[in-house]
Amino acid sequence: MRNRFFLCFLISISFCSTSSAQQPWRLKQALGLPEWLHFSIAHRTRYETLDEQYRYRIQSKPGDGGDQVLALRTLVHAKVDLPYFIIGAEMMDSRIYLADKGSATSNSRVTPAIVNPLELLQAYIEVPFKHILTDKDQGRIRVGRITMDVGSRRLIARNNFRNTINAFTGVDLQWRSAGRQLRAFYTLPVKRWVDADILENKERFDEESEQIRFWGINYSQNLMNTANKGEVFLYGLNENDTREIKTKDRELYTFGFRVFRKPATEQFDFQLESIYQLGESRINNNSTLDLEHWAHMQHIEIGYSFDLPWSPRLIAQYDYASGDDNPNDGGNNRFDTLFGGRRFDFGPTSIFASFARSNLSTPGLRLLLKPSRTISSMFSFRGFWRADTDDVWTTAGFNGTESYIGSQLETRLRWDALPGNLRLESGLAYLIAGDLMNEMQKQDSTYGYLQALIKF
Repeated sequence: MRNRFFLCFLISISFCSTSSAQQPWRLKQALGLPEWLHFSIAHRTRYETLDEQYRYRIQSKPGDGGDQVLALRTLVHAKVDLPYFIIGAEMMDSRIYLADKGSATSNSRVTPAIVNPLELLQAYIEVPFKHILTDKDQGRIRVGRITMDVGSRRLIARNNFRNTINAFTGVDLQWRSAGRQLRAFYTLPVKRWVDADILENKERFDEESEQIRFWGINYSQNLMNTANKGEVFLYGLNENDTREIKTKDRELYTFGFRVFRKPATEQFDFQLESIYQLGESRINNNSTLDLEHWAHMQHIEIGYSFDLPWSPRLIAQYDYASGDDNPNDGGNNRFDTLFGGRRFDFGPTSIFASFARSNLSTPGLRLLLKPSRTISSMFSFRGFWRADTDDVWTTAGFNGTESYIGSQLETRLRWDALPGNLRLESGLAYLIAGDLMNEMQKQDSTYGYLQALIKF
């Protein structure tokens, strides 16, 4: 089976030839749509395969398992730009094929995070401030069902790699002026629903609940010069069980700061993010015990961009996300990443998703290369330890005695075959078993994917 992964990678490399320099083709221009009507379609097809499942199984045995999936995601976005406001809607269709049916022995990684057919992702009214306050473009207010990217995206993200996207119903305000930006929102997170047999790809509309509320404020500004920026933020998540949804009954207040410098040739860049959480939570959705919650996460990275062929950029990174240091002390110290993305820090998600921002201590190195205007690549190596050995490796469900989980090698190759219209991408992640995986009789795990993204 492992040969399939390398075959995917070699096929994608063979694609890399000189691409056309023409302007992207757009459906709006082709149909001759008026200036006030905007319409776009994006479709992604991705084949994924996983050899040697690393997750816990009820009937586990050495060398057991493997998974594959063909994941399809289509986004259709339409906007009507009226004199004083904008009306927009976006449909998402996320489907899968070729996946194994989940069981105690296969432990298929097919969840509502991967499947969500024919769903209304966004439906909103947007009012730019230039129409109500000033002639300058100083932000906007958006009301309805929306998606959001906020700050570093570690806590709130419009998912890129994952086959589905987080959505919220509420109000989102953004204001900016002279190097400063303020963002405030109050929302009800949208719960993804799918049919009981998830492999059937049957539609079931998502819903929000007044029992789950998510709000926040984020302020950022330039520091000393336009290359350096800083931000502070406070987010609140208040949720309770509903008749349809069992939750962790979280009442979390997440606050912190981030300072960073944008990459530039022959200069060092950096990023430091420090996040803290307090409140109450339960250890999982099935628990009925409310615990005092105190947790934190730290991210630091230093990079340098070389003035050399292929524009290499080397980055040293370290992430720490606290775990629950004592399961019997009436408290929960496991960091909760809320609605954040993790692919850009810890590797591919989807059926792989080897690490999450909880109970983790991980240093790493990352190398970015750009051989040409249309081709880019990435290589990374990270080691992973549990921050607290009394808590589990959260994505795998292991709770042994060892701290060192393993190391992960990752590579990614992108080719903009038709810039703005067609991007081909392949990637490999190789998880080398460490002490904890050996303790649980798990072998090295290999994940590979090959995808095509079409936009018009």
